[in-house]
Amino acid sequence: MVDYHSSNNQASSGGPAVYMDPREQENDWDRDLLLDPAWEKQQRKTFTAWCNSHLRKAGTQIENIEEDFRDGLKLMLLLEVISGERLPKPERGKMRVHKINNVNKALDYIASKGVKLVSIGAEEIVDGNAKMTLGMIWTIILRFAIQDISVEETSAKEGLLLWCQRKTAPYKNVNVQNFHISWKDGLAFNALIHRHRPELIDYDKLRKDDPLTNLNNAFEVAEKYLDIPKMMDAEDIVNTARPDEKAIMTYVSSFYHAFSGAQKAETAANRICKVLAVNQENEHLMEDYEKLASDLLEWIRRTIPWLENRAPEKTMAEMQQKLEDFRGYRRVHKPPKVQEKCQLEINFNTLQTKLRLSNRPAFMPSEGRMVSDINGSWHNLEGAEKGYEEWMLNEIRRLERLDHLAEKFRQKATIHESWTDGKEAMLTQKDYETASLSEVKALLRKHEAFESDLAAHQDRVEQIAAIAQELNELDYYDSPSVNARCQKICEQWDALGSLTQSRRESLERTEKQLESIDELYLEYAKRAAPFNNWMEGAMEDLQDMFIVHNIEEIQGLITAHEQFKSTLPEANKEREAIQAIQAEVQKIAQYNGIKLSGGNPYTTITPKSIDDKWHKVEQLVPQRDRALQEELAKQQSNDHLRRKFATQANIVGPWIQTKMEEIGRISIEMNGTLEDQLVNLREYEQSIIEYKPNIDQLEGDHQLIQEALIFDNKYTAYTMEHLRVGWEQLLTTIARTINEIENQILTRDAKGISQEQLHEYRTSFNHFDKKRTGQMDMDNYRALLVATGNSLGDAEFARIMGIVDPNNSGAVTFQAFIDFMSRETTDTDTADQVIASFKILAADKNFITAEELRRELPPDQAEYCIARMAPYSGPDAKPGALDYMSFSTALYGESDL
Repeated sequence: MVDYHSSNNQASSGGPAVYMDPREQENDWDRDLLLDPAWEKQQRKTFTAWCNSHLRKAGTQIENIEEDFRDGLKLMLLLEVISGERLPKPERGKMRVHKINNVNKALDYIASKGVKLVSIGAEEIVDGNAKMTLGMIWTIILRFAIQDISVEETSAKEGLLLWCQRKTAPYKNVNVQNFHISWKDGLAFNALIHRHRPELIDYDKLRKDDPLTNLNNAFEVAEKYLDIPKMMDAEDIVNTARPDEKAIMTYVSSFYHAFSGAQKAETAANRICKVLAVNQENEHLMEDYEKLASDLLEWIRRTIPWLENRAPEKTMAEMQQKLEDFRGYRRVHKPPKVQEKCQLEINFNTLQTKLRLSNRPAFMPSEGRMVSDINGSWHNLEGAEKGYEEWMLNEIRRLERLDHLAEKFRQKATIHESWTDGKEAMLTQKDYETASLSEVKALLRKHEAFESDLAAHQDRVEQIAAIAQELNELDYYDSPSVNARCQKICEQWDALGSLTQSRRESLERTEKQLESIDELYLEYAKRAAPFNNWMEGAMEDLQDMFIVHNIEEIQGLITAHEQFKSTLPEANKEREAIQAIQAEVQKIAQYNGIKLSGGNPYTTITPKSIDDKWHKVEQLVPQRDRALQEELAKQQSNDHLRRKFATQANIVGPWIQTKMEEIGRISIEMNGTLEDQLVNLREYEQSIIEYKPNIDQLEGDHQLIQEALIFDNKYTAYTMEHLRVGWEQLLTTIARTINEIENQILTRDAKGISQEQLHEYRTSFNHFDKKRTGQMDMDNYRALLVATGNSLGDAEFARIMGIVDPNNSGAVTFQAFIDFMSRETTDTDTADQVIASFKILAADKNFITAEELRRELPPDQAEYCIARMAPYSGPDAKPGALDYMSFSTALYGESDL
C-alpha cells in the first residue's frame, strides 16, 4: 500500500495518506518539501478554484475547502457534476452520522471508479482535516481530470507533460521538463494560450525576466477568454523555490481540457460545414434545374399552339410571310432551346451523381418537370412543327391553284359577258314584223347563225360553272362574289336560251312568207362563225395562264403549242376561203348592179374582224413561245437546285448515320483511362461541330428550294427535316456520352475507385449487355450482380433495384451500376454521424440554440441551419431550443431513419 504523499511525505510523520496508481507516483520528490506550508497554500487555492469551476455548473461554490465538504453534500454534488452520473440520494440531517454517511457515499463512489483509498476515512473529512481533504481532492483530480489524458500511448502525467512539450516546442525560452520549475517564469502558460488562441496574447512582447507580469497575463487571459478560473497567485509561484507540482498539474489540465474541447467543437463544426456545403450546393443545382426546366416547358407550351394554328390565309403573300416566320423560328429561336434541353439533361445527370456520392436521396423534380416530361413535350413540339410545315406547303399549293383558277374564271367570265352584251335586246326586238320577205329570211338565217354561235358558247359557260364549283370546293376566300357572278351568267344564259327559242318560233311562223335567201351571205355566216369561235378560243388559249412543277410538264405544253402552230397554215386557208366568199358577194353585187344595204344580214362577223383577230393570233403565238421558254429555263434551274441539294444530302445523311453508330460503339468499347476517353470524346465532339458548315450549306440550299416552290426531289430520299433531326440527335448523343464519362470520373475520384476496377466493371457490364445498348434489363442485371460476387434474395435484389432504378424504368445504365458498386464498398457521411457532431456542439444536450450555431459555424451555414431547424419539443426543452436530430435525419431522407 502506498502513502497518500507517497515518497513525497515522511513515512513517520503520521499525516494523512491516500492510495494512487503506481503510474502516478513521483519517486524523485523531496519528502520534506511536501510539508512546506507554501505548497499547502498553493494546493488549497488551486484545488478550491478547480472545485468551483465545476460546482458553478450546479449553481454553487465553496469558500473553505476543508469546511465546505464536511457535510458531504457539496462533495457528492461535485462528483455528480464531473462524472455526469447520479450518486445515491444524500441524507439531509445535520447530525455527525448523517455527514459521515454522505462522505462515505462519495468515497464509495470514488472507490467504484478503480481508486483505492488508504488512510482516508469519512471521519477525517467530517472533522475538517485539511491534509486529508486536500489528498482526497487530489485523488478526484487525478481520476477525472488527468487519468484519461492520453498522447501517443502515454497517459496521465506523462501524457499531459508530452502534450505541453509539443504545444510549446516552437516558442523561445520555453523548455517544459516538469510541472514545477519549468512554469515559474510564466512563459509556458502564455505559450499554451498563444498556440491555440494567438489573437489573445502578443507573445513577442513577453520577457523571461518578468515572471510576475507573464503569469498574471496568462491567468487573466485564461479567466476572461477561456473560462478557466484563476487557480494560483503569481506571487506564490514566483516566491516559491519549487512550486507545488499538484497545483501546477491541476491548473495545466484545465488548459488541456479547454483546448481539447475546442478542437472537438472545431472538428464537429467542420463536419457539419462540409455536410451543409454539399446540401447547399445540391439545393442550388436543384433550383437551377427547376428554373431551366420551367422556362423550357413554358417556351414549348407557348410555341406548340402557334405551330398547331391552322387558320388559313386569304392570299399567297400572307402565306409566304407565315412560311418566312417559320424559317426564322427554325434558324433563330429553336437552336438555343435545343442546347438548353441538352444542358438540362447534363445538369440533371450531374446532380444525381453528386447526390449519390454524398449519400443523399435521388432528386425528384416537381411534378411535370422530369426529364421524361420534357422529352415528351419536346416530342410533341417536333410533331407539331412537322405538321405545321406540311400544312403550310399544302396551303401554298392550294392558294396557288386558287389564284390560277380565279384568274381563269375572271378571263372566261369577261369574254362571255362581252359576248352576251346586247344579246337579250337583239333577241327581244320585233323587227321581223315590218320586214320584207327577204329581210325576214335574212333575219331567220341570221338567227340560225346566232344559234350556232350560242351552241359554240355552251362549252365556255360549262367551263365557267365548273371553275366556280372547284373554287368553292377549295374554299376560295372570295367565293361569294364568284358564285354571284357565275349565278348571273347562268341565269342570263338560260334567259338567252328561252329568248332564242322564242325568236326562232316567231321567225319560222313567218318563214313561209320569206323565201328570198342570199346563199353567199348564209355560207359566209356559217363558215365565219366557227372560224371566229376557233380564233377566239385560240386567243383565249394563247393567253391562258399555266402552272407546272417539272421539266416534263413544261415540255408537254411546248409540244402541244408546236402542234397548235402546225395547224395555222390550214386555218389561214380557211380564213382566205371565208374572205373569198365575201369578195364573191361584192363581185356578184357589182356585176348585177345590186346595191347592198349594210352588211351581211346573216352574221355580225365582218371580214375586218376576222382579219383583226387573225393578226392578234399571229402576235400571241411568239409571245406564247417566249413564255414557254422562260418557264422551261425556270424548271431547268429548279432541277439544278434539286440535284445540288440531293448531292450534299446524300453525303451528309450517311455521314450522320455513321457517326451515330461510331458513338454507340465508343460508349460500349471504352479504351484507356477515363481522362483519355474524355479527351478523345471531346476531340470527337469538336470534329462533329466542325462539320456544322455542311449542315448550314444544306439549310441554305433547302431555303432556295422552298423559295422556288419546289415540293419534290426524285434525286434523294433525304429531306431537310430528317437531316435536322439526325444532326440534333448526334449532338445530344455525344454530349450525353461525355457527361457519362465525367460522372464516372466524379464517382472514381469521390470513391477512390482505381482504373483497373472501372475497367473490370465495364468488362463485366458489357458481357451482360447483350444488345450493346449501354443498358440492360432486370434479368441480365441480376446475372451481373451474381457474377460479381453478390448473393441475392428477392428482397435484397428489390432493394438494389430501388437504388439503381429509382424511376422504375426497368433498365439499368452503366453509370447506375458503378454508383452502386462504389456505394457498397466505400464509406460516406451518415445521419448518425451528423447528429453526433451536432451533439458535441450542443454540449451533449438534445437540442441546440441559435447562439451556439452562430458561435460554432460560419455565418451563412449557421443561418441555413436556423432557418430549417424545427423548434425542439422534448421534456428538457428551453426557449429558443432547436431540434438538430430531425434536421440531420432530413438531410439524408427517410431511408436513414
